[in-house]
Amino acid sequence: MQIQELYNCRDIADPTERLACFDREVGELQTADIQRDITITDRATVQKTRRGLFGFTLPDFGLFGGGDEDEIKSIESTVASASQVDGGRYRIALADDSVWVQTDDRRLALAPRAGQKIQIKTASLGTYFLSLEGRPSIRVRRER
Repeated sequence: MQIQELYNCRDIADPTERLACFDREVGELQTADIQRDITITDRATVQKTRRGLFGFTLPDFGLFGGGDEDEIKSIESTVASASQVDGGRYRIALADDSVWVQTDDRRLALAPRAGQKIQIKTASLGTYFLSLEGRPSIRVRRER
C-alpha cells in the first residue's frame, strides 16, 4: 500500500537514509495522486459526499470511512419543487438537487410547496421517511 511505504520511512535510523526514503515515497505518492491512482481527502469532503449520496444504496468499498459514527442518518433541506405522480403520490425535488418519490399511499393534508423545510430520516430495511415541517412522515425512495 502506497501510504504504508511512506510510514515505514519513519523506522529508518540513519537520518540520510530516512530523508531519502521520505523524498522517494512522497514523490511516488505525488505521482499516484497526479495520475489519479489515489485520492486524498479530508473528513469534511467525505461528509459532504456521504450527504450527497444519502438515499442511494451503494456497495461498501470502504471509500467513505466506516463505522456508525460516520453514517448519516438524516438530512435537512428545503423543497425546490413538488408534483403529483401516479396515484396521488408526490415527487419532491430538494434544494440540493436530489429527487425523492413517495412510495406509500398516505395522503398529505397540504401539498408540498417550494421553500418548505424538509427532513428525511433512514428507516428500516433501507427505506426512508420524509417529513415536511414536522408533519407526519411519508415513506420515500431516492430517485436522483
